[in-house]
Amino acid sequence: MAEKEPQTLANHAKLDPLFHFVVLPVFVFSAIGGTVHFLWRPSFHTGSFFVISVAAVIAVFKIRLYALKVQDRVIRLEERLRLSMLCPEPFRSRIPELTEGQLISLRFASDAEVPALAQRALAEKLSRADIKKAIQTWRPDYWRV
Repeated sequence: MAEKEPQTLANHAKLDPLFHFVVLPVFVFSAIGGTVHFLWRPSFHTGSFFVISVAAVIAVFKIRLYALKVQDRVIRLEERLRLSMLCPEPFRSRIPELTEGQLISLRFASDAEVPALAQRALAEKLSRADIKKAIQTWRPDYWRV
């Protein structure tokens, strides 16, 4: 079995080829086709195809977003637990002040650097991108949906 490519800031974003290049385009083009067909030949049949195809596109997006939102909740929980174990006592009471985006970005920081980076994220109100750029030792997340 081949080793996974080491994850970095440059390559951590993930595309799912079946979703991004097959499922999504098929549903989007169906909705476009349904719209065009309905505009050219309005009828109950073309109208119902239009409504169903638009609903299918919405469903595809919502299904994807639901999975990402559940994963974000799990990541937030994991990172709060990890920070409570790794951060010094005075900082632990400030962990709830971290935003969702900050917690999700901190998952990429190694255990050695996450306490200082979390404190810096709060003090400087760092964004997701700023936190990721500040990470010295990348901790990969290969399980992201």
